[in-house]
Amino acid sequence: MPDAGYFSAADDEAAVAVIGASGPVRAGLDVIFLKDIDPVDAIAQLEALTTGCSYEEASQRPRVGQLLSPEDVDSPFVLTVSDTLCDVLVSASGDDIVARPTWSGRGVGLDAATAAVVLESLVGLARRARAADLRLYCWWTL
Repeated sequence: MPDAGYFSAADDEAAVAVIGASGPVRAGLDVIFLKDIDPVDAIAQLEALTTGCSYEEASQRPRVGQLLSPEDVDSPFVLTVSDTLCDVLVSASGDDIVARPTWSGRGVGLDAATAAVVLESLVGLARRARAADLRLYCWWTL
């Protein structure tokens, strides 16, 4: 099963550098591990829900699951998380998180309770990243 480590880094270059460091933890970055939370489909679905747009619109926004690592690498991959989603997560209230259980029903494969925990983790990461003027990324291993 794929593993996803969502992390914060100063910029795209620093994010890709985690490949040489064997991952964001070894690079000393703030990271949360979210097994099977696809950095393209699941995150675009979350962005669509939290911003009120369609999945198609969310998936076409800048930095939604953009591959940064070399295309000829089998695994791991480093992908971007959109600034729009980061903004929404930073401003989310506890009520917003509780109100998003529908994300779990959109093919993400999570029950509502697990989806709430995942969202709380993402909110925390986004807030820490924003406070440090960092961006969000995903370390994806197959």
